[in-house]
Amino acid sequence: MPEFMDVHTGMTGITPEQLNEAHQADLAIQDDERVNFKHAWADPGSGTVFCLSEAPNAEAVQRIHERAGHPADTVYEVPVQA
Repeated sequence: MPEFMDVHTGMTGITPEQLNEAHQADLAIQDDERVNFKHAWADPGSGTVFCLSEAPNAEAVQRIHERAGHPADTVYEVPVQA
């Protein structure tokens, strides 16, 4: 299944607890779109959050994030890894 990295901006000051809460909201409904959210990272200073997932397509990732209340600004497919 393809992997995706999505980016959220505007989350300045996000705490570890808030990041975990948002990640758990995604996990709770991810099966509805056959998405597997693997990990999330945040930079509270810049307000940027990154999420790594496996999904059938970028639209499925975005749909889960939207339903969880935090749509991604951009979803990138990452077909090449080292």
